Amino acid sequence: MTKITAAITAVGKYVPEDILTNKMLEKLVDTNDDWITTRTGIKERRILKGEGKGTSYMAIRAAKDLIKKKNLDPKEIDLVIVSTATPDMQAAATAVYTATQIGATNAFGFDLEAACSSFLYGMSVASSYIESGRYKKILLIGADKCSSMIDYTDRATCIIFGDGAGAVLFEPNEEGLGLQDEYLRGDGDGRNFLRVKTGGSMYPTTKEAIDNKENFVRQDGKTVFKNAVFNMADVTAKILERNKLTNNDVTWLAAHQANKRIIEATANRINLDASKVMMNIQKYGNTTSATLPLLLADYEQQLKKGDTIIFAAFGGGFTWGAIYFKWAYN
Repeated sequence: MTKITAAITAVGKYVPEDILTNKMLEKLVDTNDDWITTRTGIKERRILKGEGKGTSYMAIRAAKDLIKKKNLDPKEIDLVIVSTATPDMQAAATAVYTATQIGATNAFGFDLEAACSSFLYGMSVASSYIESGRYKKILLIGADKCSSMIDYTDRATCIIFGDGAGAVLFEPNEEGLGLQDEYLRGDGDGRNFLRVKTGGSMYPTTKEAIDNKENFVRQDGKTVFKNAVFNMADVTAKILERNKLTNNDVTWLAAHQANKRIIEATANRINLDASKVMMNIQKYGNTTSATLPLLLADYEQQLKKGDTIIFAAFGGGFTWGAIYFKWAYN
């Protein structure tokens, strides 16, 4: 019997129209374009504006982009997963609403939250469902409205994050393509260094919390950077070693777009040429759960069947990991 693997067969994307440039940020906080570009690689980021527009607004549009390109009947979708750190609301899954709005009336859905590693972990979950043989079409969406948790007077965070969404379709594959191996890790002590304190069950939203701006993301930049550089590079090297791969075997590195220096450190760890490193951080900033699918959408025309892609991510919590993947279509 042929082993079933889980392959990506289509991608879609959506980014908001409004652009927040480094020059515009100079008017909000004590910073400048050269400082931001040198330290992060970011030139601009997209911001979702408009009353009542949440993460689902972007997730729906990324999904519809995929559906149109694939000429897919949404009723054939079995499951919708929305990987996100910024769900529309508590106690109501963004994925379920997204599924209904795109016409995936035969699908069940749920949200997956692991900060910037959400999409990477979602790839593992979606692949496992496909490999079980029970489901044939799974829509995995990475979407975040990071601007909803950003204090635009905090230079440490407001220069980094942007909004966006990307979607991929997982289907069974009998050619051995798709997800080959994964190496996923986590360290719960990391939540002390990158988090939104209020809004959860431990520290519910109060007037005092809002007054103290505890509803915004805060980070210990040096600690997060140090851990991201080491752990993302480490798991990338380990996934290659475990699968007896060399840098010559890798066609692309698709690393979480948090900081250009972190991405470069990951590539340097495996001696990978810069031409093999996917990069769009300059256009979107850190879109958290959306960075990996946005890379696939932007590089889709360059991808070829059989390409070896190494995915890597690091996020708050701390969460991190790497996935060895074989691309399934031209």
